[in-house]
Amino acid sequence: MRICVTALLGAAALGGCIGATTPSGAPPDDKSPGRWAALAPMPSARQELAVAEVGGKVYAVGGFGDSYEPVETVEAYDPAADRWEKRAPLPIAVHHPAAVSLGGKLYVLGGFTGRLSQVPQDSLFEYDPATNAWRTLTPMPTPRGALGAAALEGKIHALGGSQDRALNAHEVYDPATGRWSRRNPMPTARDHLAVVTLGGKLYAIGGRASFFGEKYGNVEIYDPATDSWRVEAPLPDARGGIAAAVFGGRIFVFGGELPFRIFNAAEMLDPAAGTWVAKAPMPTPRHGLGAAVAGRRIYLPGGGTQPGPGRTNVLEAFEP
Repeated sequence: MRICVTALLGAAALGGCIGATTPSGAPPDDKSPGRWAALAPMPSARQELAVAEVGGKVYAVGGFGDSYEPVETVEAYDPAADRWEKRAPLPIAVHHPAAVSLGGKLYVLGGFTGRLSQVPQDSLFEYDPATNAWRTLTPMPTPRGALGAAALEGKIHALGGSQDRALNAHEVYDPATGRWSRRNPMPTARDHLAVVTLGGKLYAIGGRASFFGEKYGNVEIYDPATDSWRVEAPLPDARGGIAAAVFGGRIFVFGGELPFRIFNAAEMLDPAAGTWVAKAPMPTPRHGLGAAVAGRRIYLPGGGTQPGPGRTNVLEAFEP
């Protein structure tokens, strides 16, 4: 039996059906599937949040909170103590931001304000864990939410996202100068993608044109030496709302959604071989979550447990 719900986000009506869980379409890795652990839940249930590791702690930033209002909430998880603590809130309440760890600081980019209006933001904030304080930096040239971001060669790359449509924008922030510059845009305009760094290159993975629009399995690789893009083996299942992390020279992708499907997929890309395999599935299928590596585990807090709204405070860790 499916129980369907409808919520209004922006100007679009988003339909979701509870219980339509979809596994990975990749061949299973039976020899080394990895294992999952359930850990202390976040104090506040959220989805469409940003997640990053700084100083050995996992930060969960912004997102949808109660009644699907954007929140300024920042919580930090200590893996050694299996405990969360509140940190100084964001300067503004946003959902669908991006977060990047660089030089011992946490950077939070863009996102949307508003519940029904979804106003794209150009904000860039820097958090210093030593002082528990935020600083406002030079805003992005292109306001957007649901973007991807990653650090590469000491700079922050902001990719894709959306305003009233999906974007292929590629803008780079240099913390040393406080300036933004533009780079060769992504071949595929998309939002709700994941972006990671591996081997001196950026990987832009998955995403979508809109909730009911086209979904992408594209994996596009950016080389800063040539300011050019090339294509890698696509995701086994095209989808948005995924999380990704790099561990042991491999790329791991988790969760995701389609309009009437939610994914429990945990998949690994071997860039050298150009192949995907399915790992042990997520105990809690989710989208709109984040991922960060600390020690020997990949930590995945929050997200939505059904297509569209369905926030949770769950924290699960995957050990490859």
